[in-house]
Amino acid sequence: MQVLVRDNNVDQALKALKKKMQREGIFREMKLRGHYEKPSEKKAREKAEAIRRARKLARKKMQREGLLPMKPRVVPGAGGPGGAGGPGGGRGRGGPPRF
Repeated sequence: MQVLVRDNNVDQALKALKKKMQREGIFREMKLRGHYEKPSEKKAREKAEAIRRARKLARKKMQREGLLPMKPRVVPGAGGPGGAGGPGGGRGRGGPPRF
């Protein structure tokens, strides 16, 4: 795998290389090969991944067909659960409940 460095801009070339490696799945493979994985564990992981993919695909299909509502858009800075404007009053996690 190679990346052209234009105008001695190494940062841009490194960014392009990382993007290519991410797309090819090299980072994921390095993470998986970092330790030994028993064949039974590998089979279980691959089966779980396949189930996750199938569920996601079915969910997307149902959303396209209008059977499921589309995922709500998150507005940055709008608070939300646990945020400053949401339930809890922005105290973060933990602490006694406020009555």
